[in-house]
Amino acid sequence: MRFAVILVACLCMLLGACGSAPPAPSNGASTRSERVLAVDEYHIGVDDVVSVSVWQNPELSVTVPVRPDGRISMPLLGDVQAGGLTPQQVAANIKRALSQYIREPHVVVILQELNSHEFLSRVRVTGAVNNPLSLAFRPGMSVLDAVLEAGGLTDFASPNRAVLYRKADEETRRYNVNLGDILQKGDLSTNYALEPGDVIAIPERMF
Repeated sequence: MRFAVILVACLCMLLGACGSAPPAPSNGASTRSERVLAVDEYHIGVDDVVSVSVWQNPELSVTVPVRPDGRISMPLLGDVQAGGLTPQQVAANIKRALSQYIREPHVVVILQELNSHEFLSRVRVTGAVNNPLSLAFRPGMSVLDAVLEAGGLTDFASPNRAVLYRKADEETRRYNVNLGDILQKGDLSTNYALEPGDVIAIPERMF
């Protein structure tokens, strides 16, 4: 489950899934259908770690990293292409290859570690916060969550001039964030749900 929800982050970044309208305010975790879609469409990269399970054939089941050539090593089959493919595509290819040796093999490929897109799946908080940082994206994370992770605002912050920057379709979009209203009034209308690669900038107030 943990790996499935992380995939939502990488999918959004890779596909640039963002419309022209402001992002929706945070309302909790992703739906199950969104998580399934993410698993289906995530493309495996170099250094990712995958687990290949062949039902009733534990000697063929392995957990291995994806090599720089994009391949993984499988018992009986040798090198199998994984890089650039979805887990389902890899499973289908392994199933087809194993069909020469096993009757109707059942193969499942699960991502154990996502290392190839580490920096694509991060959120940055800069400006007038106590601890500017780059943190790993987690599904359900909102602007307020990220600001609190950064230690909150400094005494010199201008919270209602905060901006969320998001890159999509080779274009960087900006969304005004009223952090002051969020913190002082409980107005969550601009407490946007974050996506991988988002940058939150909080300027200092003008004297």
